Amino acid sequence: MRKTALLCLTLLTATLTGASQAEDRFGYRQGVLSYSKCLLGQRENTLPGKAYASLLEHADEALNHPLYSVVDKTQLPASGNRHDYFSFAPYWWPNSETDDGLPYVQRDGEYNMATKTNATDKQRMISFAKDVRQLALAYYFSDNIDYANKAARQMINWFVTPATRMAPNMAYAQAIPGRVDGRDIGIIDSRILIDVANSVELLRDTPALSQEEYRSIKAWYADLLDWLLESGNGREEEEADNNHGTWYDAQVVAFALFTDQPELARTQLDITRQRIADQFDAKGRQPEELDRTRPWHYSNFNLEAYARLVDYADRLGLGQWRDDNVERKLRRGFKFVAEHALQDASWPYQELNGFDPGTALGAMMAAALLFDDPAITQAAARLAKQQPGAVEQLLYSPFHALPKVSECVLPRNG
Repeated sequence: MRKTALLCLTLLTATLTGASQAEDRFGYRQGVLSYSKCLLGQRENTLPGKAYASLLEHADEALNHPLYSVVDKTQLPASGNRHDYFSFAPYWWPNSETDDGLPYVQRDGEYNMATKTNATDKQRMISFAKDVRQLALAYYFSDNIDYANKAARQMINWFVTPATRMAPNMAYAQAIPGRVDGRDIGIIDSRILIDVANSVELLRDTPALSQEEYRSIKAWYADLLDWLLESGNGREEEEADNNHGTWYDAQVVAFALFTDQPELARTQLDITRQRIADQFDAKGRQPEELDRTRPWHYSNFNLEAYARLVDYADRLGLGQWRDDNVERKLRRGFKFVAEHALQDASWPYQELNGFDPGTALGAMMAAALLFDDPAITQAAARLAKQQPGAVEQLLYSPFHALPKVSECVLPRNG
């Protein structure tokens, strides 16, 4: 049994960027955030400045939102337990050939918005994760404790309070009416909890979150990690050969680092290295993602997971991730997307909802910090200028195409 152990977090000497060794392994890159914060104080009307204004606007709205909880759904999962997370598969629709609409039928890429109602938890968890992220970042950049307090209350309500907490499993995620009560594929839903954990780290040493509450949240993540590693759904998702497998790895590595288990993270990253060889061809294309009805979205979606995994591997000092084979494959994959982001008319694949180069913003800006490649950097710069209010401007600000500010110290390796 791969039972994880929640270890005590030891605060170590801060580095030049102000991050502890633990923060270096997991969480937002403190050096990058510090640089962005410095930029905000030195220049007006910058891309980070516009993103900051947008962030505060959304965070102010989040201050007035209710506390979210899985117990608020109006329909129960097959377990009958209101604390179990419950969602429906987004690309499955009522069967027009049966009186009761069962069993549901698949329409790949066509999102059934009825799966995001108050009956289930998907939209609720999305709203929870979005609010927590915006509030925590708004606190970091503004030093307004009101943002931290609201983010902490949301976290405590979702993870800690007995009457409202989510049970740490994804057993009933992406159920299909008339077919299955939950699926391994549903584990993709919990990827958004990675950024929630990032937010927990931002609030760790603030008055908003006590050490006991912090430890309780980490214990919840350790339990979820156990479930990912030991459940049938988790083992099946790990075997997926597309973005589902990659995002499974991203969750396992992130949650292992968050709960102070670097060796477990290293073990999973070894699995990811094996996965890379199968997911990219010689030109950097991702065949499994290109076969979908929304190939541009899924190519970028998969790269977003890889950007996180490369970052984690770098923080753990895994030099083999920078060997010729692994780096060449990944760089090629990011470069393939970058070239099409720069020349969108050249995208040769049919898109269900049309081609939007802006979809690549997150993957390209993250990759611009990870890879010294002109095409990637150029694509990131172009997309950044097209989306000045995007939060990515704050999370990846030091990449090489942006003008430097002498008063602000660029982080070393983020």
